[in-house]
Amino acid sequence: MKTKFFFLSAVLVLAIALAACGPSNITVQTQPQLRTITVTGTGLITVTPDIAYINIGVHSQDLSAAVATADNGAKAQAVIAAIKALGVADKDIQTTNFSIYPQQQYDKDGNMTGIIYMVDNVVTVTVRDLTKLGGLLDASVTAGANSINSISFDLADKTDALSQARSAAVTNAQQQADQLTSATGVSLGDVQTISYYDNTAPVTIQYSRLDAAAGGGTPVQAGSLQISTTVTIVYEIK
Repeated sequence: MKTKFFFLSAVLVLAIALAACGPSNITVQTQPQLRTITVTGTGLITVTPDIAYINIGVHSQDLSAAVATADNGAKAQAVIAAIKALGVADKDIQTTNFSIYPQQQYDKDGNMTGIIYMVDNVVTVTVRDLTKLGGLLDASVTAGANSINSISFDLADKTDALSQARSAAVTNAQQQADQLTSATGVSLGDVQTISYYDNTAPVTIQYSRLDAAAGGGTPVQAGSLQISTTVTIVYEIK
C-alpha cells in the first residue's frame, strides 16, 4: 500500500508542475524547407599553345657497365650541347632520369648466357620558341638521342583563358537555370553554393622521327589547346 501511495503522489506532483507552466510557456519553431535547383554549366576556350615540353633520352648498353656509362655520358653531353646551340637556356634543360641496370641474357634453351648493362639518361626540355621545335628534335637525334617518347604542348600563362572559361561556364549555368524555372513556373532566388573545376591538361602527341635528309626536317604542329571549366550552382527557387 505504501508503494502505491508514493507512486500516486509522484504523479500528482508532476501534473501540478505541468499545469503551472501553462501552454503559453512551451513554443515550437519550424523553418520552411528551402527549395533549390542545381545546374551545371561548362565553359570551353580554345587557345594556341605557346610552349612545349619534351623528354629526350639516350639509351646505351654494353657487357661492361663502365663502357655503357661512358658511351651514354658522351652522347648525352653531345645532345645537351646541340639543344643549347638552338637557343635553349640552361634553366629549361633538366635531368629527370639517370639509371643503370643489368639485364640477364638467355639462350633458346633458357640458360643464362651473360649480363648486359643498360644505361638511360633523360632530360626534360622546355621549348619556348615553337618554331625551333622540329629542328631541335632532329639535332637531338643526330647528336645521339634515341629515346623521345612524347611532346606536350601547353600555354605558359593560363590566367586569361581560365577567366574566360569560368565566365562562360557561369553564363551557361545561369541560362539553364532561367530556362528551367521559366518552364516550371517558378522564379530564381539567391545563389546558395558555387563550385567549379578547371581542366587545363596539356595536349600530348607521340613523336615519330621522319627521315630528315629526305623530308627536310621533322614537321611538328602545335595545333590547339582546349581549356574548360565546369561550374555547379545551387539556386533557391520561389
